[in-house]
Parts: sequence; C-alpha cells; structure tokens
Amino acid sequence: MRETWRWFGPQDAITLPQIAQTGAAGIVTALHEIPYGEVWTSGAIATRHDMIKAAGFTWDVVESLPIHEAIKKGEGDLTPLFENYRQSMANLAAEGITTICYNFMPVLDWTRTDLNAPLARGGTCLRFSAPRMAAFDIHMLGREAANDDYDAETLQAATEWFEASTEDTRNELLNAIMAGLPGAFDRYSIPELQKVLASYAGISRDDLRQNYKRFLNEVIPTAQELGMKLCVHPDDPPRDILGLPRIVSNGDDIDWIMQAFDAPENGLTLCSGSLGANPANDVPEIARSFGERIHFAHLRNVRKDPDGSFEEAAHLTGDTDMVAVIDELLEAESKMGTTIPFRPDHGHDLLNDADLGTQAGYPLIGRLRGLAEIRGVITALT
Repeated sequence: MRETWRWFGPQDAITLPQIAQTGAAGIVTALHEIPYGEVWTSGAIATRHDMIKAAGFTWDVVESLPIHEAIKKGEGDLTPLFENYRQSMANLAAEGITTICYNFMPVLDWTRTDLNAPLARGGTCLRFSAPRMAAFDIHMLGREAANDDYDAETLQAATEWFEASTEDTRNELLNAIMAGLPGAFDRYSIPELQKVLASYAGISRDDLRQNYKRFLNEVIPTAQELGMKLCVHPDDPPRDILGLPRIVSNGDDIDWIMQAFDAPENGLTLCSGSLGANPANDVPEIARSFGERIHFAHLRNVRKDPDGSFEEAAHLTGDTDMVAVIDELLEAESKMGTTIPFRPDHGHDLLNDADLGTQAGYPLIGRLRGLAEIRGVITALT
C-alpha cells in the first residue's frame, strides 16, 4: 500500500515540506479553485503538478474532480458538462495522473455538526450529532416533512438544543455543516440552502441512480481510452440527509454501482470511516467483496452512539476493525498485482493543531498519528 497525504493546494496551511516530514510518498489533491463544471486546463494541471514534483512527491490521486449538481439532478442540456468533464480527464491523463476519486452526494459533501468536539484526554474531533442535525433540519431550515425523518427521542433533544441555542451557536452549526465542501464555492446561507434543496424536489432514489448511471456511461468509456480509473467515495454519513437521497451507503449500493458499468475502470474509494458510520455495514467484508475494484482507500475510524450520532475516533480504536480492513486491502493488492494508494483520513486536533488554521478535519499532528498507526499495522501484516 502506498502512503499518500491530502493537500489542499497552495492555500493549505500545511506546506509540502511539512508533509515530506510525515514520510508520505504521494499527494492527493485537486484544483479546488476551479468552479464545478469548468474544464481543468492543461496549464493549471501542469502548474500544480510541477509544484508537487519539485517537493519530491508524486500526484497519485485527484480528489476530487467534482460533478456538477445539474448532472446529479439530470437537469437541462448536460452535453457541455459531460464534455468538460471528459476534457479535464484527458488533460489529467496527459500529465500522467490517472486515478480520480469523486462522490455523487447531492448538495453536501461530508457532513458534521461539530468541528471541535472535546476528547476525554484533550484535543478535539469532528462529530455528527443526530439531535443537532434534526434541530438544523426542523427549526432552522424548516423543511417540510423533516419531523418524519427522526424518532421521538431525537425530536425532543433537537427541540431542547434549539430552545437553548443562541444566534452564535446556530451560526456555528451552519458553518460546521458547510465545512465539508472543500472548494471555494457553494457555501450556503439558510435561504440559499433552502433554494438548492427545493431544486431536488421530486428526485427519488431511483431517479438519482439513473442520473448516476448516465454519468458512468458518459465518462467510463473515456477512462478506458485514457487508461484512467475512477473510484466513487461512499456517502458521509451513509444515510439520507435533509430529505436528499443518498445512493452510495452500503454494500448493496456499491454492488449496484459496480454492475451499472461493469468494468475495472469503474471502481471504489474504500472509506472505512464513511461506511463505518452505518452500524449495518461490515467494513472488512465490503473490502473483501469489492477488493478488486478498490483503487484508493481512506483509512479512519468512528465511534457510534445508539441515536445515530457518531464521532471521529483514533484510527485504531473506533468501532471498525482497522487491522481486518487493512488485511483485506493487502489481499486485494496481491490478487490484482498492484498497489493501492491510501491516506490517513481526518484526524483529531492534537497539541498545537488548533492553532494552524487547517481545513476542518485535516490537522497535521492528528493525521500524522493516524499515518504512523496505519504504517505499523501494514508493517506487522506484511
């Protein structure tokens, strides 16, 4: 397995020389400054690639080449958007960058309600609170039918939180929910989010699946021509959010995707944390079942609560058996005769991490701890 590190580009508070000290060999990054749907030009890609090579790294994975919301909704004439996506793929391939991680989550990327939840022995972590999400959905967004999506205990806790909240704490909640969008675009206010959610009205799970299948049919043949691999990232959290259907949440969903365009180029990003947030998911079994279609791995762990809440755990101490997951990935590598790039995903804010101003969920020391632990597991297993 190949050690990589997610870098958010020149605007990242963590520099490439600092990343070099972690021992990671490859970089996972994207051109976050380019609006969704526009072409990544050869010049922009080459400029970023040159920076990475000059620092002694390879650019192993694009994370991500975003999919425009119109494609997810199947809305309007999508020909220009598909053409732009394929052109960006071709420009990346011309630079020797051939693995693209992406997601098909409507509107929001990974979603949390707390960016600085305290840990018992110091430091903070990302947390998803089911009651706070319900409070946001019901009392701040005012979404119709939101009450039907939560049980009575969660509804009561949501009401109590909202009644005790202030304008500042409500703004903190909105900012936390928006923090999962890594680019410079599509941060929403409450009215803006209400508007974009309304644009998905009437789009069912089956509709979203068919729009996804169209995307695969449009881009996987190009990946085959270019020698590229696309690998979808699971939903985070793996459940419907704000009334939006999510279709990459469990083994059955992944199987449908792999069959929708049955080719090695249509692959999976195995995210142990995203899948692990669903109590019904057996993450090592998912890794075993789809091992030969796994082209990239995000390794992190979560600790779940009975009400559906969860928080980021240390990489080896959460609910998912990380050793078993890594063992399956090593077995998949052996069968495929290839190397799977992985990165330590998320991490606790430890020591002076909170002072660095890094992207939420992507601290330096916390991820370095995760990388060191995963490195130890891989060394022991091999």
